[in-house]
Amino acid sequence: MTSNDAAAARDLPQFETTSNPILAAPGEPLVIVENVEKHYGDFHALKNINLTVNKGEVVVVIGPSGSGKSTLCRTINRLETITSGEIRIDGKELPSEGKTLAALRADVGMVFQSFNLFAHMSVLRNITLGPTKVRGRAKAEAEAEARALLDRVGVLEQADKMPAQLSGGQQQRVAIARALAMKPKVMLFDEPTSALDPEMINEVLDVMVKLASEGMTMIVVTHEMGFARRAADRVVFMADGEIVEEATPHEFFTNPKSDRAKDFLSKLLTN
Repeated sequence: MTSNDAAAARDLPQFETTSNPILAAPGEPLVIVENVEKHYGDFHALKNINLTVNKGEVVVVIGPSGSGKSTLCRTINRLETITSGEIRIDGKELPSEGKTLAALRADVGMVFQSFNLFAHMSVLRNITLGPTKVRGRAKAEAEAEARALLDRVGVLEQADKMPAQLSGGQQQRVAIARALAMKPKVMLFDEPTSALDPEMINEVLDVMVKLASEGMTMIVVTHEMGFARRAADRVVFMADGEIVEEATPHEFFTNPKSDRAKDFLSKLLTN
């Protein structure tokens, strides 16, 4: 292992390897957010957030900029701490620090706006680093799984390239494959297409739609209303740090209940 590889490995959570966890039965609550508040000094970012996401469910969180969508997403694996309230994943309260938090984070895949790939590693190495160093998988097994995942997201031919040699859309698909390689219970997507050129957006959304159709539990923060209509089981609309309403995509887009949602959608249609 090179010194750069060693440094990257240190950035990954380290904990004792266990067998793959048994997932909740379909339809059982997997992510529970109860009475969550978040303050940044005097700024009240999240206000009494209550949300339950069941196994196999795709929940799309939408709303205007500054509504708290990304903050909520990042609290679910404690990239952001909460001021009060409780978050549980598969029945376990989100711990504050240490190996227990690292273990839980490994069960929560996260795909960011930026791709966050290790620039000095090949695509294949980016994907196998976590499974080998954190999950304790054998290198050959991890590489076989990585290639299968790259094929699944449509970039198998890029396995031996460096991230800088890939387009933005290809890098984001690699980032999705890297998250999937940890065999997460739930996938979080924080504006995964916002940094992409328009022609690259659909190739990432297509992968996400496929994941949704395969039963992956997903919480997706996005401005892509087409994805929400196509793939979501439920739309959660946020404004001013609060969940204003929740509904099926059909109900939300055809008959929003709140004036705030009606105003939001009217601006989308006229812009």
